Amino acid sequence: VQLVESGGGLVQAGDSLRISCAASGRTFSGYRMGWFRQAPGKERVVVATISWSGGSTYYADSVKGRFTISRDNAKNSVSLQMNSLKPEDTAVYYCAARWTGYRDTYDRGASSEYPYWGQGTQVTVST
Repeated sequence: VQLVESGGGLVQAGDSLRISCAASGRTFSGYRMGWFRQAPGKERVVVATISWSGGSTYYADSVKGRFTISRDNAKNSVSLQMNSLKPEDTAVYYCAARWTGYRDTYDRGASSEYPYWGQGTQVTVST
């Protein structure tokens, strides 16, 4: 599966932004999808993940209540709605995928379990 992110940009603290990821391939719905981010000088960390059906989601504590992950299997896409953005949300955001089949499996948000990655989109939140 090939992944292409879009929608990043420069926003002010408190603003909202929606980033999206378009996936190729006919079996998109069998993949668990995730958003990860990497700030300068820091490791890549999980932001949120979603199962094939959308019935199982995982959020990092730092974004719970502010970010929402969603997917549209008919359009082969996954999105991340980010509200109440903070300067510490500044990072390159990556879309990732791992095959799980049509199961709502448990996910611990480990980047090492995701073999497919997009090129990333920059999100910058100014004060």
